[in-house]
Amino acid sequence: QVQLVESGGGLVQPGGSLRLSCAVSGSTFSSYSMGWYRQAPGKEREWVASILSGGTTNYANSVKGRFTIARDNAKKTVYLQMNSLKPEDTAVYYCNRASTEKYDWGQGTQVTVSS
Repeated sequence: QVQLVESGGGLVQPGGSLRLSCAVSGSTFSSYSMGWYRQAPGKEREWVASILSGGTTNYANSVKGRFTIARDNAKKTVYLQMNSLKPEDTAVYYCNRASTEKYDWGQGTQVTVSS
């Protein structure tokens, strides 16, 4: 049973930064592409960024240049460094496989950007 545990969210002012972490257990982590997703109140969950097993990264246009995804295969952890945060980045952030086949979703971590 694969478990995804997201952490690192919080309340931050516009222009601030946060670093999210996602620990993955019970999986051959290094073989899979991983992604970050987010869901704002009243909206569908959306893809934010992904990182392939070889390290290639891709970003949604809304976060390109501000967010950076990274992975540590030894620690089975994927990260999301978020800089220059905007109020519209407010959402619950989740990690999961970056493919049509997904693990069960974790609880996510709340990010709130507000002054």
